Amino acid sequence: MKKVLTVGVFDMLHIGHILLFKRARALGDYLIVAVQEDDCILKYKPDTRMVYTTAERTFMVGALKYVDEVVTYRDVDQDIQTIDFDVFAKGPDQNHAGFRRAEDWCRTHGKEVVVIPRTENISSTMLKEYSKTR
Repeated sequence: MKKVLTVGVFDMLHIGHILLFKRARALGDYLIVAVQEDDCILKYKPDTRMVYTTAERTFMVGALKYVDEVVTYRDVDQDIQTIDFDVFAKGPDQNHAGFRRAEDWCRTHGKEVVVIPRTENISSTMLKEYSKTR
């Protein structure tokens, strides 16, 4: 069985996330989605206003038909080493130092890295901005 892993915050779940999960799931037989813990998000982005808790985001992601398993993570480059997977599916914007270290670890350990393109004209940032105008 080929297992695919993708990671993210997924605070304002939208069509782009659903399409990410669909595309990632198509890369293998089993999709694991890692949802980042609240306190880690706030550590790196202290001004972020989260809409949902880690537990709520985990529940929503797990309810989707493309997702076979949901786990939580703190630091992608460390936690990726504890998850059983074959393919790491990531977005093109996931390129900070932690992601670069995670990609290096994947390549060193025989894991495939696939970049899944963003869905045009949708993002959590856009949704947050839109909600301010209503």
